[in-house]
Amino acid sequence: MITKTKSAGFVVLAIAMLLPAIVMAESAMVTETKVDEAITAFKKEVNGANVFLDQSTGYLVFPRVIKVGIGIGGETGEGALRIGGKTAAYYRTSAGSIGFQLGAQAKSIVIAFMTPESLDKFRNSDGWKIGIDGSVALIDLGAGKTIDTNNIKDPVVGFIFGSKGLMYNLTLEGSKIHKQEGKK
Repeated sequence: MITKTKSAGFVVLAIAMLLPAIVMAESAMVTETKVDEAITAFKKEVNGANVFLDQSTGYLVFPRVIKVGIGIGGETGEGALRIGGKTAAYYRTSAGSIGFQLGAQAKSIVIAFMTPESLDKFRNSDGWKIGIDGSVALIDLGAGKTIDTNNIKDPVVGFIFGSKGLMYNLTLEGSKIHKQEGKK
C-alpha cells in the first residue's frame, strides 16, 4: 500500500525529473542579455573577476539556476559558453537531489576553463556531468578577498553567487550540463 507521503514523493520526483522539459526554453537573445547581466554582477561582486575571466580559455555562465524541492528536488537553468568574450554555444544544466529540502532558490553559476585541454574535454563531451566527466573547484571567497590567478591552479574553477554575492556551502556535484542544439 502506498502512503500519502510516498505518493507525494513520487509526484515531486516526477516534477524534478521533468523540470527541464517543463521550463520553456529561452530565446538566444534573452539568454545573451541574462548572461551579460550575470557577468556584470559577477565582476561587481568579486574583486579581480574581470582579469580572471580574461585569463580563462573560456567560461560558462548560467545566469539563473532555479532549484525547487520538497524532500526531493530538481534544478535547471540555461546559459552560454563564452570564448574570447563571444558566445560559442548554449547549454542547459540540470540536477536532482534527495534529502532535507523545502522551498525554492535561485543562483547564478560561472564555470571557468583555465586550460585549453579542459575546455576541449568539455566541448567534446556528450553531456558533461560534474564529478564524473570533470571536476570543478568551487572558489569560496570571504568578504574583501580578490581572485588571484597565481593561487588558483585548477583547470576548471566554479563560482556560485546570488543577489548578495558569492554563496557558500553549495555544490555542483552531480549537475549535468548539455549543449542546446538549434537554439535561436
